This record gives sequence, structure tokens and C-alpha cells, in this order.
Amino acid sequence: MYLFSIEGGDGSGKGLATQIVHEVLQSEFCFRSVEVTAEPRRDHALGRLAIDSVRRQTLSPEQEAGLFAADRLDHSHGWILPRLQEGRAVVSERNVHSSLVYQGIVGGIGLERTAQINSAALIPDLCIWVDCDPEIALERISKGTLRDLSSKEEYFETSELQIRIRDGYRQLLSGEMEMPTPFDMGAILGPISNEGTQNQLRNSLREAIRSFMNSRPTPINVEIEQVDQLQIRAIVRESQNQSTLPDIGIAPPKTKLGWLDGDAPWKVLKSTQESHKKSLSSMEKEHHNYPKNILNHSMSSVCGTLSLINSAEISELRSSMGPVRSVSKRHTQRIIRFLKELGWVYRRKNLVGREAPKSQLREEIFPFGRLVLAIWPLRKEISRWQSLNPGTHIRFSLGQMVKSGRHERALMETISRLSILGSGIEGRPAPENIESLVDWWLGK
Repeated sequence: MYLFSIEGGDGSGKGLATQIVHEVLQSEFCFRSVEVTAEPRRDHALGRLAIDSVRRQTLSPEQEAGLFAADRLDHSHGWILPRLQEGRAVVSERNVHSSLVYQGIVGGIGLERTAQINSAALIPDLCIWVDCDPEIALERISKGTLRDLSSKEEYFETSELQIRIRDGYRQLLSGEMEMPTPFDMGAILGPISNEGTQNQLRNSLREAIRSFMNSRPTPINVEIEQVDQLQIRAIVRESQNQSTLPDIGIAPPKTKLGWLDGDAPWKVLKSTQESHKKSLSSMEKEHHNYPKNILNHSMSSVCGTLSLINSAEISELRSSMGPVRSVSKRHTQRIIRFLKELGWVYRRKNLVGREAPKSQLREEIFPFGRLVLAIWPLRKEISRWQSLNPGTHIRFSLGQMVKSGRHERALMETISRLSILGSGIEGRPAPENIESLVDWWLGK
């Protein structure tokens, strides 16, 4: 879902930083997988052409930029984009900012011209700038295994050029120079110094990644709703293909078509909100930090995800959330404890094996869990509508939102989700337009 690029001069430690970022993303966040790549591609004909152009030094900087851009364009749309659309993270050692520095600034063709040549390539969601003193970088290149692994001889390895490259990164990524369109859309973190220990670099990168991810940025290159729908569709398909294992204490997957249990959607939401409010009022004051709104991100994500899967321990639950509905491990544990106290979830160990306790949504909460997945694009607006219209019945919310004319995209996304999840009413097709969506909401 996100494209991360690692940038810096030769010998700055981009390879190590790429490895660390991969490890942090894979261990702490809910991507379907984390893929590592690099530019230029040494295992692809276009990438080798770009590398050879630098080694031979027979082409102009603009011609070199064209070869790097050709490799990047093919890489962007043929390899990276399909993975982002599947909810994966991609970490690229070098990307478009390398061309902006090496050909645009150092090569002298200018940022605007370099950006124009690369304008069809993907835009890194986050560029992480790793910085290192050129003398230390050159020493790394000339010693140890760095040269053997990276064939650094095709790059600029003189002290003077390394100083110019470092200064180019400083000018571009510090904001001294204006980032050209469209690459000004991405976030930049750095400089992150790599002149200390590996642990220092690891800690700096971990904090940088956490800061970016916890801000829940909107992906630049993919539609977030399409990513989540693909995740939901994959789980629904998998659950339909699972076999039942009743003899070892595992209930069959929840694939029932009538998941609304005969109630109108508005009624399911209202009754669940009332149950939540009543339970909160009876709890001790120490629980005041628990979610007050069942439509907030964490409550909706955990309940919705548990409605898709039969039962799961924390790591399985977080994996099934995917990158769009992700909740941190610590907060997921906290929400599960809260749901258990509410009586919405029960936890049990399997009769075989020594797996961690699994959480399962109680039958009476299942309609809400599946419903909140269906109306996920409308959650915030429904909450906002309720706060602005405290004296108006919630069954009127969707109709009034339709009349406002401001939520057409979210309404159509909800219709698309219902085509995956079903209408929740056995024998009734999912809504196909906004008018039938309102009828569905009202239980007509």
C-alpha cells in the first residue's frame, strides 16, 4: 500500500537502512507482506542499460536520466504497483530522488527536466534520507564487502563528487530547493545520520517509521478503499473454502448470508450503541479511557475483522485487519480485553496444540461486526451526523446524507462492499444503487 524509498549518497548505508526498514514494517505493521527492491535494477535489461551508461560515460546526463527513467517506469507499473494494490509495502533502495540529485543537480540538467522525464513513475509515500560524511562513505566503499556486493565502481567515487552528491541531497531533501511536481506529494524524513553504531541507526529508523505510520497517511499511488476491499474479498473467499473441524472445538466459519438476523441495519447499529453505552455506564471509572464510540477506528476494525474470521489470536487478528484497518498490537490487546468485559467477545484455547488463546465474536454481536465493515466508508459521517442531530432518529441518517449530495463516493464504496459481503438478508440481492442502499438501510 505504501512505497518507501531509501536515499543517500554511495556508502551512506542505504542497504542496511533498507534491511532495517523492512524488518520494522514486517514485525510491527499489518501489511500482507513487505517487499524489498532497488533501483536501478541490476537483474533487468533496462536497469543494466542505465548502469552501463554511467560506467562508460558516453552519454549526456539527460540521456542517462532517460535510461534510469525507463527502468523506473517499467519497475513502477510492472512490479511495484501491483504489490501496492494488494496491500503490500515496498521498500526501494533508491528511487526517483536519486535521479533528481544525480542527474538533475549534480548532472546539471535541472530538477524540472528530470522530474518531467520521470513524471509517469510512482511517487514514494515516504523518502527516508540516510546521511553520512563522504570520507566515511568512501572508506566503506573501498573496504570490506561493500564493493564486492554492490559493484560500486560504476558510481561516482571521488571525494569531490561525493561532496557534491551529499550537498545535492541536502539541498533537495531539506527543502532548500523546491521539490518539483509531482514528487512534492511524498513525505520526507531525514537526515538520519549513519555515522554512529548500527543500533543508533536502527533506533532512528524505527522511530521514523512509527511516526509516519501512526499518522495514517493516505497512500499516494493506490486507492485505500480498493486495497481494503481486496483484503475483505480474499478473507471471504478463504472462509467459504474452509472445512469445519467440530471435533476439536472449532466452530465452522461464519459465512451465513442472513448476517443481519432479520433486523434493519439502522436498528442493528442503534441497539449495539445502546448496549455499549449501558455497559460503559456500569463499569468502574478506571475504564474511562476505553472507546466511547463503537464506530471509531479500533472498535470498528476489531469487531469487523472478527466477523470475517472464525476465531483468532492477536497476531492472526492483526494480519486479517490488513493495512487499512490496522491497529497496533498493544491497542488490539487492549480492545480485546475491553470487548471481553463488555461480553462481546469470548476467548478460549483450542483443545489441541499450545496456541495462544483465540478470540471469537459472540453471535449477538456478529450482525454489528459485519455491518460496520459494510458501512466502513460512512462511519465518520454517521458519527458526525449523530453528534449534529442528537434529537433525530438514526434511521433517517443515510437518507439525509444522500440528500446533502456530499457523500456520493462513500455511498458507492459502501454499495461495492455489500456486493462482497452480501445484503445480510437471505434471498435479497445487495444494493446496486444509492436508492436501493437507502431502502436496505431502512429495512424495506
